[in-house]
Amino acid sequence: MSILVVNEYADFKTLKELLGVTDGNLASHSKALEKVGFIIVEKQFIGRKPNTKYIATQLGKDEFRKHVEALEKLIKGN
Repeated sequence: MSILVVNEYADFKTLKELLGVTDGNLASHSKALEKVGFIIVEKQFIGRKPNTKYIATQLGKDEFRKHVEALEKLIKGN
């Protein structure tokens, strides 16, 4: 199974809106994902506004693929 990566990265605001979570919830989850090496977090300023970018590592992509495969097995009853 091949999982297509649609975006190379996502920023804080986009993820917050897509997931419907609070700032604190997204921050704590992203720290946990960064700690285990699933994502890289890049912080910068665009103009005068801070911007945080999240990028999936190869390890993160591989683990996500395994997770999706496990969910599919549960759904199919294999």
